[in-house]
Amino acid sequence: MKLFEQIKNVIRLKQYSYRTEKIYTDWIKRFIIFHNNKHPRDMDNKEIIEFITYLVVKRNVSSSTQNQALQAILFLYNQVLEIKIDNLGSISGAKKPRRIPNVLSKNEVSQVLSHLSGIHLLITKMMYGSGLRLSECLCLRIKDIDFEQNYIVVRNAKGFKDRIVPLPQNLVNIIKKQINHVKLIHQKDIKKGFGSVYLPKALEKKYPNASKEFGWQFLFPSTSISKDPRGHEYRRHHLHETAIQRAVKQAIRKSNISKQASSHTFRHSFATHLLEAGYDIRTIQELMGHKDVSTTMIYTHVANNGALGVISPIDSLN
Repeated sequence: MKLFEQIKNVIRLKQYSYRTEKIYTDWIKRFIIFHNNKHPRDMDNKEIIEFITYLVVKRNVSSSTQNQALQAILFLYNQVLEIKIDNLGSISGAKKPRRIPNVLSKNEVSQVLSHLSGIHLLITKMMYGSGLRLSECLCLRIKDIDFEQNYIVVRNAKGFKDRIVPLPQNLVNIIKKQINHVKLIHQKDIKKGFGSVYLPKALEKKYPNASKEFGWQFLFPSTSISKDPRGHEYRRHHLHETAIQRAVKQAIRKSNISKQASSHTFRHSFATHLLEAGYDIRTIQELMGHKDVSTTMIYTHVANNGALGVISPIDSLN
């Protein structure tokens, strides 16, 4: 079996996302090309250290990119080739700098939203209203919205965990309209002989007809049917992230906001504004899906009108 076919098989067996598959295969290709197409079995710690050092010293990559490349290569050796790799010294895991997140005020959020419309507006409102990552929002299925109990179920999020987030009440009607829109699209697809969506392999085997059921359809379907990159079936996937990111960036520019902001900023703003409203840090941790509360604590630095809510001594002068 060819190496990259073997890599893909192991990734899919472990039910990693298609995005992870693309990232891992890309880094492994770059690692092999860097060493003049030597087979990984003919390389070891020395070549791994050389490649990571090149990325850091010559390419000046960030610590997160360094760790991503290293994880891909370690996956290749440990999981695919079953060769134990250790003694990597200082490159075994670069420490990520703890950055203070950029956060929009409520007024700035309103300004940006005013420059969005249609599906872009709804998705951005859901990111801010429920604290969703963009990828989580786009991966939502119809069945993940619970109107009776007023929550949204986020499935298989970062760290392979599910969580529950609030369903904003002022979005209920527009989400229901979106669901009706999806129903019409799905009915047309069924008539044309399509109508299936991607399901994780385990679910596809357990529920062979589920991929064509309405509840499993994406809440934000793509405008066209395309070939499944992991198979041969033509399906309607969800919208691509880049279209939303582009629309949000344009809206931020139109709002004349000088802060460095993106679609992810709305998730940061959700957590910060909850903290300012008096919700406890553990509740926010659960809603954000953070493994460690220290990750959530970073929002205390930007909540309460500035740095830790401290009033500058100069402001108390007469």
